[in-house]
Amino acid sequence: MPCALASLGARVRNDIFINMNNLTALSLTETIEGLGKKEFSEAGLNQAYGERIKKLNPDLNAFLEVKENKSGIPAGIKDLIAVKGRQMTCGSKILEGYIAPYNATVIDKLKENNISFIGKTNLDEFAMGSSGENSAYGSVKNPWDKNKVPGGSSSGSAVAVAADLCTFALGTDTGGSIRQPASLCGVVGLKPSYGRVSRYGAQAMASSLDQIGPITKTVADARKVLEWISGPDAYDSNAVSASFKSTNRKDLKGLRVGIPKEYFGKGLDAGVEKVIKVAIKKLEDLGATTVEVSLPHTQYALATYYLIITSEISSNLARYDGIRFGSTRDKFGAEPKRRIMLGTFALSAGYFDDYFIKAAKVRTLVKQDFEKAFEGCNVITGPVSPTVAWNLGEKISDPLTMYLSDVYTIPASLAGIPGLSVPCGFSQDLPVGLQILGKYLDEDTILSVGELYEQATNWNKQKPRLQTPERSDGGQAKL
Repeated sequence: MPCALASLGARVRNDIFINMNNLTALSLTETIEGLGKKEFSEAGLNQAYGERIKKLNPDLNAFLEVKENKSGIPAGIKDLIAVKGRQMTCGSKILEGYIAPYNATVIDKLKENNISFIGKTNLDEFAMGSSGENSAYGSVKNPWDKNKVPGGSSSGSAVAVAADLCTFALGTDTGGSIRQPASLCGVVGLKPSYGRVSRYGAQAMASSLDQIGPITKTVADARKVLEWISGPDAYDSNAVSASFKSTNRKDLKGLRVGIPKEYFGKGLDAGVEKVIKVAIKKLEDLGATTVEVSLPHTQYALATYYLIITSEISSNLARYDGIRFGSTRDKFGAEPKRRIMLGTFALSAGYFDDYFIKAAKVRTLVKQDFEKAFEGCNVITGPVSPTVAWNLGEKISDPLTMYLSDVYTIPASLAGIPGLSVPCGFSQDLPVGLQILGKYLDEDTILSVGELYEQATNWNKQKPRLQTPERSDGGQAKL
């Protein structure tokens, strides 16, 4: 076994000693390769991840529930996606003790590809939040600095991948909840086009926006997971009939990259802007041509989004009425209560036309902005988040400031187009993500751009690895 493991040494990032614990540093594609060559066993792989979770999760609070397996490739699942026989709390006390009676469609698809489920990951309650602080089961901590937020709402999934507690994880993205925590935690996050992946079995927050997607260690891993989970589903009428297929673009020659002028300047942290512009220059070095584009209705996207999602939340969460699930509404946290009340107001008689209908019209204008911009470019790039991760508790009492952290991810969600967050550097010793947006159902192009950028910058090999408490500083990565 030591000789076989030694062959993995070049692919295990920043580790000097080769041992079973190093298996958790491998990407999904490397893990599949190693298993295929019988360089290690599935039992050994699961044991290594289980031991790492036991050491790091008490501090990070990424997993709400963990199950030890002896077979399959271990993945983390956001705890609002149903796994039969496993808990599904949605990060809320309302569903405490609830056991899912069926599998979400994505779970069945992953099981067909030898994926096991090592744990259910923590999240902002009912996916409502941008920081990982709104869970009824405690805040999730950013592995780069445990005094910082990891982003939300797929906070536990992003942290589990960043800290090497699973090979990959599933999250959900309604207005940025995969891309934003991926950016703040230095991992890859993909929001597929709306309808690319079945939503059946995922607790609905805003049904016209919610999308399941992967959080991974590399872009190649995100591509593979999307191939597994995409495609039609009789249980979801919005699921498109075509499954995702890769073409694996070899270079960026001839590719036109749109740079939206509305995404730079006021509101964007200077350090983040500098890192993003360096990343864009790298795309040019790889053969791409950059062109300025305009998304003029971006300034209205945030208000539009929060009118639409709160209205849909009010409708979707009406089922938690104290009858169906045995819990009373007083177990809702502050953020769900706030959004339910706002949505109920927006849908009420006398205000529906003034608020919800107008928001729906502006949503169409946002979508048209992207369609026009894509007439002159293949992808659009810019920041994922206006800042790096902020301090725990810093924005929790100021909802409007918190909502602004999603200002660059929300427009793509309103338009239903795919978006990718790829690690591209550091500001203030914290990760920064580059957002790559594509045309509807053109995940292949944004994944190709992200993968070529990742390979050119060698991010995955340079990325410092979070060490176990016994081996370094008790949890913070050495940058």
